[in-house]
Parts: sequence; structure tokens; C-alpha cells
Amino acid sequence: MRVWQFNKRLISGLCLVLLVLPVRAELFFTDDQGKTISLNKPAKRIISLAPHITENLFAAGAGQYIVGVVAYSDFPPEANRIKQIGSYKKIDVEAVVALKPDIIIAWGAGNDELQIEQFRKLGIPVYVEDPRKIQDIADSIEDYGRMVNNMHEAIEVAREFRLRYRDIRKKYSARARLRGFYQVWNKPLITINDQHLITDVMNVCSIDNMYGELTQLAPRITIESVIEKDPQMIIASGMGEAKPEWLDDWRKWNQLQAVQYNNLYFIPPAIIQRHAPRILDAAERLCEQAEEARRNFSKPKATSITSTK
Repeated sequence: MRVWQFNKRLISGLCLVLLVLPVRAELFFTDDQGKTISLNKPAKRIISLAPHITENLFAAGAGQYIVGVVAYSDFPPEANRIKQIGSYKKIDVEAVVALKPDIIIAWGAGNDELQIEQFRKLGIPVYVEDPRKIQDIADSIEDYGRMVNNMHEAIEVAREFRLRYRDIRKKYSARARLRGFYQVWNKPLITINDQHLITDVMNVCSIDNMYGELTQLAPRITIESVIEKDPQMIIASGMGEAKPEWLDDWRKWNQLQAVQYNNLYFIPPAIIQRHAPRILDAAERLCEQAEEARRNFSKPKATSITSTK
């Protein structure tokens, strides 16, 4: 009997201790570098180190928790009111520390790795996003929703994104393949390889990236190699919302099939070069352009036409 009474007192005492001890429910995330990041509680102060990350955070319902962004974080419009802490290539470390972030979300392919490590050494959790496939965008949105305890909204946004992606893929992925050249810039002449997310967009539209086998994510190439590979379609992005003037420079090389059939196209970089939900707007536009390019091959050569889309 005495043993039982002693055990009862011990159990009661342990229960009391457990009641008064603070409960720490940690949140764990695995980022695109395979690193595990933990938070003691949902994040209330987030810094975004790329415009597309800012866009994804807003999509996940976490926009109100962003306290710092980099230059060109201009979508949605509310992002323009958030304090800027530099560019994605050069971040003001002192400004970041002063904002006391709960977590920093970085871009693996764009941010300086040394600066990312610097933040880690300062004890700030860093989640690195580096999407290479369209589906990765939905995964990131779900992580951000969980990061701020807004899972319901984030899951719904991710679900709608995946459904829309599925419908686009179903509509266009079985079309006749085109040999495509995606031009990021003209001087130097830059394209993308198969590891880039934009190549995934091209694949949805049944366009083969003719520089896919190169090892660099955004390699420099030569005009001579483009002429040799002879693209059936050239897609340009540039830096602004208007078609870059250098797209028409390809008309000097009228031996190219893309020039002969007037298959020179433009897509605004804000929708195709940001790894965010609007990438599906870019996919739909590119797929429609590819459909037009296929039709153009059944028409007389159009080397005399000077307009582009």
C-alpha cells in the first residue's frame, strides 16, 4: 500500500511538472539543398531574397509576414511597400540583421552562397529554394503555408496550381515536337540547359531545348552554334515587358527555319523567368505560340515579314 501511495505521489508530481513546463512544438522543413531547417514556432518575420520567392509567399497567404525583399520584388503590387534589403546578388547584411527575421528564404541558383552561409553563421534559419520543375512551385507554396501556420489556404492554392498544370500538359504534350532555342540575352548570348525550369515549360508545349545537354544552367553560346543547330522556333525574354529589339536581329540569318517561317516569339520575363504561379500563364502563351509555329510550317516561307509576336 505504501509503495502504491508513493508511486501515486510521484506520478502526480510528474504530471504537475509537465503542466508547468512550456511546450515547444518545432516545425521542420527540408529545403531544395536537402538541409533540414527547424522553427520553434510559426514564422512572423520573413525575408525573401528573390522576386519569385516573394510571389510564392504571397500565394501561400504569407505576404503579411514578409519584412524584407530584394529589388524587383514587384508582384503582387503589395510587395512594393516592403522594405528592400539590396539585390538578389548583393544583400545588405546589416539591414537583414536589423529586421530580426525568424527565417530567410534564399534562391539557390541566384543568391551568393557565401552570403547565405553568413546568415547561417549569424544563427538565422535559411531555407533555400531552387525549383527545377513546375511541380516544385506547388511544393514550395505548401512549405510556406506551413511555415506561417496557414496550411489550408496554401494547400488549396497548390492544388489549383497542380490541376491547371495537368490540364495544360494534357492539352499540348502530345503535339509534334519542335526544336526550340530560348534566348535569355543577346550580349553575351545566353540560353538555358535541361536543368532549368523553363525547359520544363518548353517540354509541356512539346518543344525540345536544343541546348539542353550543356552543363551550365544558363550557358553562353555563339551565333555560329545557333545557325548550325537551326532552330525551328526562337523564344526571347529579355529584361522588360516589351519585346527586345535584338529578337529581330535573327532576321539577318535567313537560312534559319525559325526566320524563314516567322517563328520568332517573345514572352515577358516576369511570367516565364520567375518560378512562381504565373509560370503557367507563360506556359499557356508559349504553347499557343508553338501551335502557331507548327501551322506556319504549312505556309509559304515568310522571310519577308518583319513583325514578331
